Amino acid sequence: MSQTGAKHPRRNSPAGSVGRRRPTSAPLRFVLMVGVMSFFADFTYEGSRSVIGPYLGLLGAGALAISMVTGAGELLGYGIRLLSGPGADRSGRYWPIAIAGYVLQMSVVPLLALAGSWEVAAALILLERVGKAIRNPPRDAMLAHAASEIGYGWAFGVHEALDQFGATFGPLFVAIVLLIGHRDYKVAFALLAVPAVIELSFLAVARLSYPHPEHLESSAPKLSTSDRMPRVFWLYLLAAALVAAGFADFPLIAYHFEKSRIVSTELVPVFYAVAMAVGGAGSLVFGRLFDRFGMRLLLPLTLLSSLYAPLAFLGGFWLSFAGVVLWGLGSGVQESIIPAAVARMVGQDRRASAFGIFTGGYGVAWFLGSTVIGLLFGISLPLVVLFSLIAELAALPVFVAARRLQAATNQD
Repeated sequence: MSQTGAKHPRRNSPAGSVGRRRPTSAPLRFVLMVGVMSFFADFTYEGSRSVIGPYLGLLGAGALAISMVTGAGELLGYGIRLLSGPGADRSGRYWPIAIAGYVLQMSVVPLLALAGSWEVAAALILLERVGKAIRNPPRDAMLAHAASEIGYGWAFGVHEALDQFGATFGPLFVAIVLLIGHRDYKVAFALLAVPAVIELSFLAVARLSYPHPEHLESSAPKLSTSDRMPRVFWLYLLAAALVAAGFADFPLIAYHFEKSRIVSTELVPVFYAVAMAVGGAGSLVFGRLFDRFGMRLLLPLTLLSSLYAPLAFLGGFWLSFAGVVLWGLGSGVQESIIPAAVARMVGQDRRASAFGIFTGGYGVAWFLGSTVIGLLFGISLPLVVLFSLIAELAALPVFVAARRLQAATNQD
């Protein structure tokens, strides 16, 4: 986006220049560049998040505190997007806002090595979520320009695949460090400063190479005809919120593994890495399928991923492994297909706001669900599973209603 205050410079372009087609290689290169940024960003913060459950436990936090911290992080992180998204649309300063978020996020992760108590570690975890909240809506809005040229599902799927592969190698790196360093979490957090610096370097290159991502969209901008989001947006948000409420945070799952001695300390980040790899591969496949089948694809994927809960919380080693695989699949769907659908519902000038509002509501639901799951965890694991299944399956008819409404308005 323009950083000079002209949010959409092509609106005043001479007739004919707006419709000029740009090579699809340029949008794809931008998607890949942002994907590489996300690879190293996820390498950094997902590497840390793969062990923050056991780390908080080591520092003295209990199951409820861990669930509350991770849930509050999602609430704060997603809630701030209600401000960063509309703020980016109003100011047109998409790159500066995204850069500020990346810098904050990449800075606080290595500082976990210096945390002397679980309260300090919790504060750093919350700041990491704030950084992600600041940068995601403007980044996704910029990605949507390229996505309009190569397919929303494919663009967000490719980006999410790179993102998830970073989330695969980060936990594996942490697992190796813990194995070599005799479970020294502080060394692992400190070493994550290396991919953080690499990410910030690619961020600088992307900013210099693509100062105006809106120019990647060759067709005339699709502008919003109303200040209100369409009805299908709110219905779709309700369905996604139900999915989020039933989706347990991995730190709590990891805490369960260690407490019940189902999975060893060294293998917990490996399980997380597998989940991220599954999510990344799924993003590529399902992103392409989304461009063909639309929202109907969410029905079988939501149903399948909902089975993570009984497997992860009630199964032994191998059933828990299968549950983590399905958890990773669901995570990839939520991070790729769901935002791809949102990008198709609103005009170009409201995308950052839509992403901010959507993920803000999603985060509130995630926090409420995490709180309930944390409370039920201390009472009965079958109750955790029951709550998760009810919330996930309740989303299915709402997804169906949203798809029908979108089809009726000729948007699907």
